[in-house]
Amino acid sequence: LTRLKEGNSRFVADVRGIDAMASNAKRSALVDGQEPSAIILGCSDSRVPAELVFDQGLGDLFVIRVAGNVVAPSQVGSVEFAAEQFGTRLVVVMGHTMCGAVTATVDALMTPSGGGSPNLRSIVDRISPSVQGRNDRDELLLQAGRANFRVSVDHLRHGSGLLESLVEKNGLRIVGAEYCLESGKVDFFEVPGDLD
Repeated sequence: LTRLKEGNSRFVADVRGIDAMASNAKRSALVDGQEPSAIILGCSDSRVPAELVFDQGLGDLFVIRVAGNVVAPSQVGSVEFAAEQFGTRLVVVMGHTMCGAVTATVDALMTPSGGGSPNLRSIVDRISPSVQGRNDRDELLLQAGRANFRVSVDHLRHGSGLLESLVEKNGLRIVGAEYCLESGKVDFFEVPGDLD
């Protein structure tokens, strides 16, 4: 976590660390295997590439990207795979400000139409339980992103027997984070109470 925080500080300061530089030697060294220091479950938004945001290089992060950083069985399986296969002991669920998937969910809740692609609707359906109960659109948009990654963190912490076991027996940490598009800064939320 310290490594990610330091990398994000470099990113915000527009300074690039030497370890993040891609090189043929680094690429060649990774052919036989990988030992990523963190698993990042983040949004597919093109403005939020985890390797850049955390100033990391080849082999440093195991990144899973899906619109709205939702947790579905394939994402849980990907996190389980990396945590078990590579012994990675940190999972970060990273949302971001002004997320299009979260905005689409808020709009669908405010003015339900029932239309659209069933596949896109599945993303909205996964996000909507975490943001229901608020009536003001601006308030919804403000709170929805954090509510969404809070639900995802909770799902990973308590929805997978394998991950629960790794948390209990091997020290796996699962934390939430929010990337600010405006500043480039990532705020971390390490314990459930931090997410409220």
